[in-house]
Amino acid sequence: MQIQKIQSQFKTVALVGRSNTQGIGEPLTALAQTISQRGFDVVFEAQTAQEIGVSGYPALQPAEIGARADVAVVLGGDGTMLGIGRQLAPYRTPLIGINHGRLGFITDIPFSDMQEIVPQLLAGSFEREERSLLESRIMRDGDPIYHALAFNDVVVNRSGFSGMAELRVHVDGRFMYNQRSDGLIVATPTGSTAYALSSQGPILHPQLQGIVLVPIAPHALSNRPIVLPDDCKVSIQIVAGRDVNVNFDMQSFTAVELNDVIEVRRSRHTVPFLHPVGYSYYRTLRQKLHWNEPPALQNLTPDPHD
Repeated sequence: MQIQKIQSQFKTVALVGRSNTQGIGEPLTALAQTISQRGFDVVFEAQTAQEIGVSGYPALQPAEIGARADVAVVLGGDGTMLGIGRQLAPYRTPLIGINHGRLGFITDIPFSDMQEIVPQLLAGSFEREERSLLESRIMRDGDPIYHALAFNDVVVNRSGFSGMAELRVHVDGRFMYNQRSDGLIVATPTGSTAYALSSQGPILHPQLQGIVLVPIAPHALSNRPIVLPDDCKVSIQIVAGRDVNVNFDMQSFTAVELNDVIEVRRSRHTVPFLHPVGYSYYRTLRQKLHWNEPPALQNLTPDPHD
């Protein structure tokens, strides 16, 4: 991970807030004032500006943020970060995440500390890392019918009212297996702590170059998660099953038909994340997953020896 302590390279800062969240307007406005008082130009994501009724700052669509802003500060949960991250990925806009949700694996700055920490990052004191994305397209009779980016995962799964799906999986054109299951998760290292983790998949460090396949409730217990090189192409054909869907970060989905093929590969885009100096991914795992901590000690101050 690259550590930078330099004169600020940022001029325009975009603020993005979690949608439909009561009480988020006041802290966002206060943060905007803090940032602008330090000489930065502040803009708001358009939907955020509309929902909180902020005035006095330009309101921009995500594409405009990508073209004009040097960095985006996101106040919300991981879902908010995933959504804006996908939209800003083509512009390589660095992201700063403030946790206003529940788990917060990728929104790592505590809400209570944002007024102190965010100006430090904007001043040039931060650690930078790059997170990979997936790009996926759905092929029908040899033609693409849908395309999407995914920060966490691409999930092929059955509806709650249908039986198992049968999926035929190829990697780089080589047959892997036919699988009968509730579905299959194709996840990035970032997504390994999301749906894939709840389906007994492994945790992949964000800087690991890999893609993980995790079956969802497979009929054969010998179907296990597997980590693949991140330069491969995964093809998933719908062989049998009713009401099969494809989800991208669990935020958008489309229904597929028998013999449709879902192709998944690493995107050429990466998303830069900025963290406070001293950031530890292992501390994040320890806090969020409560590793080796009795209940009485959960959520206390992190170990000072990190």
